[in-house]
Amino acid sequence: MNTPQRPYNHRAATDTASVARRPSEFGRRAWLMLAGYGLMVAAGCSKQEPAASASSTSQPPPVPPQPPAAGAARESFDAAAAGKGFATGELIAARVARVFFDPQCSHCAALWQASKPLQDRVRMVWMPVAFIAPPSAVQGAMLLASDDPVALMDQHEAALAAGAGGLDVSGAAPNADALASVKANTELWKRIGSSGVPHMVYRAGSDGPYGVQEGQLSTDQLTRLMGL
Repeated sequence: MNTPQRPYNHRAATDTASVARRPSEFGRRAWLMLAGYGLMVAAGCSKQEPAASASSTSQPPPVPPQPPAAGAARESFDAAAAGKGFATGELIAARVARVFFDPQCSHCAALWQASKPLQDRVRMVWMPVAFIAPPSAVQGAMLLASDDPVALMDQHEAALAAGAGGLDVSGAAPNADALASVKANTELWKRIGSSGVPHMVYRAGSDGPYGVQEGQLSTDQLTRLMGL
C-alpha cells in the first residue's frame, strides 16, 4: 500500500494574501471533532505537484470504516450547500456528495473519473475553488458558466491528463458572476476548515450518516464510503 500524500495546506501557502488568515472558530471546532473520529487523509493535490497527470497519481489507500454521524460533519455538509457548483447524478437522491475541487488538481481529476460509475446512484455537486495555479479561477468560471458543464469537465480533464493544462484560458473573458462564485467557493472551503482538495462532504443515505473525506478515492472506495 502506497504512503498517502499530504494534502495541500492552504494556510502555509504564500501565493495569495488571503490564505494566511486564521481559520474560523467553526473550522477549528469541526476539525477537532473530526480528528477524534480518525478522519482519513488520502492522496490530495499539493503545492509540490500542481498539475500532474491524473494517471500518474499513486493508488490511494483503502478506506477504513467510517465513524458514526457527527454533528461537525453535518454542519459542514449543510454549510457547503451555500456553494455554487454543477451536478452529476439524479436530481433527487438519498446519497449526496458536495465536492470542492481545484481545476488544476490531478487528484480531483482522479475522483471525477472514479465517480462516473456511481452517477446513477449518487448525486455529486462539484464546486470549483482556486488556489493551486493562475488558470484555476478562470477554468472554474468557465465550467460554472457552461451550458453543459459535465461535458466541458470531461474535456478539461482529458486535456489535463494529456499534459495540456486543461481548458485553454488564453484570451478567455470569463463571466464575472462565475468568477465571483469561484472566489466565494474558495472562501467557503476555507471557512469549513479544509486543508486540501478534493474535499468532499457527504450524506450516505436519506438520514445519514454524514461524513467528510479529503483526497482522491477509487470507485470501490467511493462505493463503500457512500454505503453502496
